[in-house]
Amino acid sequence: MKLIGVDIGGSHISAAKVGLQEGNAIFHNFHEADVNTYVDQESIISEWTNVILRAADYSKDITVGIAMPGPYDYEKGISLIKDQGKMSSLYQMSVKDLLAESLKISADQIHFTNDAEAFLIGESYAGAGRNFQNSIGITLGTGLGSAIKIQEVVKDAMLWTAPFRDGIAEDYLGTAWFVNYTFEHYGLEISGVKDLLNESFDSVISKQIFETFGRALGEFLLPYLMRLHAEGVVVGGKISLAGDLYLPTTISYLATMGYPVAIKKSVLGERAALIGSCLNFI
Repeated sequence: MKLIGVDIGGSHISAAKVGLQEGNAIFHNFHEADVNTYVDQESIISEWTNVILRAADYSKDITVGIAMPGPYDYEKGISLIKDQGKMSSLYQMSVKDLLAESLKISADQIHFTNDAEAFLIGESYAGAGRNFQNSIGITLGTGLGSAIKIQEVVKDAMLWTAPFRDGIAEDYLGTAWFVNYTFEHYGLEISGVKDLLNESFDSVISKQIFETFGRALGEFLLPYLMRLHAEGVVVGGKISLAGDLYLPTTISYLATMGYPVAIKKSVLGERAALIGSCLNFI
C-alpha cells in the first residue's frame, strides 16, 4: 500500500505520497490547499478528500496518516475541538469514518496522530532531531505546540497551558506576544513577526524584541530540559523562520544557567508532520 501523509490545521491541509527508508524520506505528489473550516462538515470533508485523493493519484490502495491538532480522540478519530470556531461542525463526529466513506476506503486504512507529536517524530526520523535520544519539539506560531521524545517514545507535551511568569506559556511564546509587546513597549502596531523583519521597521527595536523573546523561550524551556535530561530542542512553526534572531539568546541563557543544549531549527518544515503521521504504519 502507498503511504499518504497528511497535515491538517485550522485553515490548511497538505498531503503527499511518502517514501520512508533508513532515516530518509521522499515525497511525491505534494498537494496543499487553504480550507475554510468554519463551515458545515460536508464541505470540510470534501475539501480534505480532494487534496488526499490528488496526493494518492486517486488510488484506493493507500494508508492515510493524518497529523491533526487537538483535542482529539486520536485512536478513534473523533474530533473534540469546540469553542474555537474552526472545525466546530465536526465536534464529536468520527472524522475517521467520514473520511473513510468519502475516500471510499476502510477506516482501518486511516490513522490520526497529534500534530506536535507528528512534527517531532518526523524531525527525529529524517530531520534536525535525528541524533537526539531525548528531546523536546516546539512549534511556534499563532499557538504553541510541544512534544517530548524519550528514547523511541514521542508524546504530546501540551505545554501551551503550562504556568509561566504571570500567565501561561502561550501568552509569551506565540504571535500574540509579539503584537502585544511591540505595542505596549514601543507604541507600534504590527500584525505578526513578519512585520519586524520588514526593512522599514526599526532594526534596533526589532533586535530588542527578538532578544526579549529568546530570553523568555530559554526561561520556559529550562525546567523541562533538566527534568527530561534532554540533549536538544527542535524548533518549528512560522516563528522558527526568524530563529537566527532569537535562538542565540535562548542558547546563551541556557548555557549561563548551566544547561548548554543544542537547539536546531526544523529542516523539514511542514513535511515533518507528513512523515510523523505515517510512521505508525511502518
